Amino acid sequence: MPSAATVGGKRGTRPRRAWFKRATFGLAMALMLPFGASVAGTGGTAQAALNPAGFDFYVDSAMGPIKSRVFRANDGNTNRVVYLLDGMRAREDLNGWEIETNVAQALMDANINVVMPVGGASSFYADWTQPSTFLGMKPGTAPGDVTGSGASSVFSGGPGKSYTYKWETFVTSDLRNALRDRLGFSPNRNGVVGVSMSGSAALMLAAFHPDQFSYASSNSGVPNMSTPGMRAAIRAAMLDCGGYNVDALASSESKWQHLDPAVFATRLKANNTRLWISAASAIPGGGDISAMATKEGMGIEAVALASTRMFQARLAVVGLGNVAYDFPPTGIHNWHTWEPQLIKQLPDLSSHIG
Repeated sequence: MPSAATVGGKRGTRPRRAWFKRATFGLAMALMLPFGASVAGTGGTAQAALNPAGFDFYVDSAMGPIKSRVFRANDGNTNRVVYLLDGMRAREDLNGWEIETNVAQALMDANINVVMPVGGASSFYADWTQPSTFLGMKPGTAPGDVTGSGASSVFSGGPGKSYTYKWETFVTSDLRNALRDRLGFSPNRNGVVGVSMSGSAALMLAAFHPDQFSYASSNSGVPNMSTPGMRAAIRAAMLDCGGYNVDALASSESKWQHLDPAVFATRLKANNTRLWISAASAIPGGGDISAMATKEGMGIEAVALASTRMFQARLAVVGLGNVAYDFPPTGIHNWHTWEPQLIKQLPDLSSHIG
């Protein structure tokens, strides 16, 4: 499996039957993981935390005031903008990219403005159908999560349960317009980068909002959400990540199709969106030292790799060639994989925005 990016999927492909078997095996691994892990979760130990170079940027929305963290390009330009989306266990104080990595500085040095929306656990950055409830209980009425484990998280009244998530509208309208009006940021030809849960979300945002996003990157995502068993796995993962109900996200087939990059791949081709698609091998690298976290990260990354390879095959079928693929020989489902991956794609990102 090559470590260098391959363009247009001309190298590194395998028969679809072999990848279907790989996907089934990986999905089985994910479903056997203990609560505390998830098929689209994120792992890692905090490295960077609050970066003083950034500032809080609050924007009103249908969900109430939402905070983003903004980092200005070193040369002061306002036309080169990238959104960094968080993973499934997104926190309410800072975006995981800021907590776990130092990529903001690299992007600023490349004269790119960085926008990190904060919050949106289990959201898939989508407009949900209704507020999320669990077992019919009203939002906020269940006992709180006092242990921090996934098993007790399903009984928490966590963020997003008392109102309907409207993250697609927030990113593509509320936040976009506020950045334009208050900071002068260009609302067009932006980039969007996602990891894990937000890998498919980045592709969704670019597919349906091509005037805003000319570049989209999925890293260790699940861009083929129609894989048999994947919806059940996502349901289990969302319950584990705060007790969110997937039926509040997508209760109809048309909604699932709106979220599934394999379904709307033809839109990405028609838009001529530049894509970067990546997933690692699920083989631990040098920075993966925690035994339990490593085992969980291997299983989840195996799912992401299988789904990503299936998506690669799908793009070949529809004839989408404006894409770079990268499949590192080592790496599991954590920030140790995603930080260097973003640094690696930086030249490609830089040349396709603004």
